[in-house]
Amino acid sequence: MRTPAALVLIALVATGYRYLPLDESDPIESTRIVIVTGDEEYRSEESMPMLARILRRDYSFEVTVCFALNENGFIDPNVLDNIEGLEALDDANLMVLFTRFRALPDEQAAHILAFAESGKPMVGFRTSTHAFLYKDDPEREHLNDDWPTKVFGQKWITHHGHFDDGDKPLTAVGFVAGMEDHSILRGVKPFDAYSWLYHVHGGDHELYGDSQPLLLGTSLKSGHAMNDRLDRFPLTNPVAWTKTYTGSPGTAARVFFTTLGHPYDFKDESMRRLALNGILWALGHEVPEGGADATISGTYEPNNSGFGDKFKPGLRPDDLKH
Repeated sequence: MRTPAALVLIALVATGYRYLPLDESDPIESTRIVIVTGDEEYRSEESMPMLARILRRDYSFEVTVCFALNENGFIDPNVLDNIEGLEALDDANLMVLFTRFRALPDEQAAHILAFAESGKPMVGFRTSTHAFLYKDDPEREHLNDDWPTKVFGQKWITHHGHFDDGDKPLTAVGFVAGMEDHSILRGVKPFDAYSWLYHVHGGDHELYGDSQPLLLGTSLKSGHAMNDRLDRFPLTNPVAWTKTYTGSPGTAARVFFTTLGHPYDFKDESMRRLALNGILWALGHEVPEGGADATISGTYEPNNSGFGDKFKPGLRPDDLKH
C-alpha cells in the first residue's frame, strides 16, 4: 500500500524538505514561479507557457513550467499520473496551477500539497476546482473536493454547457460593482469568453471563506436555462476572485482564481492581462497603472479545447520556451 500523501508530506518535512520563505524585500528579478499544467481538455500546455514567456520577458522572473509527460518525454495531457519537475516548487515564490482530475503518485502530489500549506501565494485556473481525482481511495478523496474548495474557493459542481465550443463566445464577462478599481482589473475591459460558465455560487452553493469576486460571467447559452434549473444554477456567476488560504503554519496566503481558461480566451488581451495582473497581485508586486503588458511573446495559436487527441503531439517542454 502506498503511503498517504499527507504522510509523505510529513516525512519530507522531517527529512529537511523545505520551502524558501517569500522575502518581499528581494528584487523582483529573484522571483521564482512554477506553473503546473496537466489538463486534457483546455490546452493549458499551450496557454501557460505563453504566459511564462511574457513573465520572463517583462519581469525577468525565473519561470518553470511543469507538464504531464509520457514515457518518451513528450507532453501528453492524457497522462493523468505523471507531472514531471514538481520539485521546482521546493524553492518557488508562487505556484500557478492548471490541472484537471490528476491522480498523481504521492511523491509528486506532496510537492503541490506542501506548497499550498507553506503560506506562499497561489494562482489557479478553471479546472483547478477539480485539480485531483482519486477514485475509490478514501485516504485521498479529500483532495477531490475539499482541497480545491478550501484552497481556491470552490470545487467542481457543473457548468452551463459546451455549446458551439470554439465557434463563438459563450460567456459575457464584466465587473463586480464596486470592484472596478481593484489592481487586478487595471487595464482589463469587459470581454466575451469562449469558456462556458462554471457554476460556483448560488442555489445550494457559495464561494468558500473570504472569497471576493472581481468579475462576473453571464452565460450566453445555457443548458440549465433550457431545463428550467436557473433557480439552482443562475445565469450569472463569479468568474474571477481573490481569497486567502491559511496553511498548517498559520500564514495566510494570497490566492487569485479564475474559472476562465479556454485556450481561445487567452487570445483576448484582457484575459491575458487579467492573468498577469493576478500573478503580480498574488506575489505582492505592484500592478502597473494600466495593467501588465499583455503583448504576446512569440506566437500563440492554440488548438481548440477538447478531449482525446485534440492536443498537439510530439512536443517537448523545451519546444514551448520561445
